[in-house]
Amino acid sequence: MARINRCIELLQQGQPIFYTGTPELSYEAGVKMSRTWADFISVDFEHHPFDTVGLTRFMEGLRDSGPTTSGHLTPTVIVTLPSNAKTAEEVRYNAWQIRHVLTAGVHGILHTHARTPEAVKAFVEECRWPFSSAKAGLGKGQRGAGGQSIPARIWGLSVHDYLAASDPWPLNPKGELMLGLKLEDAECLANCEKSAAVPGISFAEWGPGDMGMSLGLPDAHDPPYPKKMDDARKRVQAACDKAGIAFLCSWNDSKMTPEQRIRHLLKMGVKIVSGQDGERMAIEGRKVSKRKMPV
Repeated sequence: MARINRCIELLQQGQPIFYTGTPELSYEAGVKMSRTWADFISVDFEHHPFDTVGLTRFMEGLRDSGPTTSGHLTPTVIVTLPSNAKTAEEVRYNAWQIRHVLTAGVHGILHTHARTPEAVKAFVEECRWPFSSAKAGLGKGQRGAGGQSIPARIWGLSVHDYLAASDPWPLNPKGELMLGLKLEDAECLANCEKSAAVPGISFAEWGPGDMGMSLGLPDAHDPPYPKKMDDARKRVQAACDKAGIAFLCSWNDSKMTPEQRIRHLLKMGVKIVSGQDGERMAIEGRKVSKRKMPV
C-alpha cells in the first residue's frame, strides 16, 4: 500500500519538508488548500481557538478535492495542541484533545512544553490503540473505539485498514502518524535527550520564543542568538540526531535572503523547515535537494 502521509515518504528519502498554516478552518479552505505548495499544513490550536468542528470540515474539503499532484488523497496535516506535556498527569487529563483531533482525520500532533520523558510516553500511549504492538518502555495504547470511521474516510481507507495504519512512525514502520515535541523551555532542555528518545516520536523543535523567555531573554526569538540560546538549540538538535528523529527549526535572520536562510538551515541538518517566506524557501530548498516542486 502506498503511503498516506507524504511527509513520511520524504523524510525516509532524506528530503527536507516545508509547511504552511491555514487562514481559517472550513470546508472551503480545505478545498482551496488541497493544492498547497507545502508538504504539510500546520493547524495551530496552541494559540488559536480549539475548533475541531472547523478542523473536520477542513479535512473533508481536502479529501473531496484530492488527490494532490503527488497522488496522495490529501496533504499531510499536523495539529499543535492547546494543552502542554509538562507532566504525564497533564497529558492524561487532556487526552480528549488528542482523541478529537485524531478523529478529525489529521496525520500528526505536535505537543508543547514536553518537559519529561514520562509525559512524552503518556502522549504516545494516548495516540495508540490498545491492540498496538508493545514496545519497551511504553504501556498499552489508550485511544478508544468509536472515533475511527471519520478518519478512515478522510484517509480513503476501510476502518480495518485505518486501524492498522494509524500508529506512530517510525515506532511502527508502517504507521502513518507523526508525533512531535516542542522542547521549548529550560525544563524541557534538561530532559531533552530522554524525551526525544521515547519510541513513537518522529520530530522535535526547540521553540526559540518560549526558550528565550524561559532563559530570561524575551526578545531573543530570532538570530543572531546569544550563546545560551545557541547552546540550547544545539543541544536539542543533538538530542534529535542521537534519537534518529527530524529537527524542526526556523532561521529568521533579517540580514539574509530566504534563499540564504534555507541553505543555512539545510547546512545545519534541519529536516523540517519553519519560518518566514515559506514558499520561497521551499522552492530553493527543493532545488538544492533536487526535488520537484510542487508536492
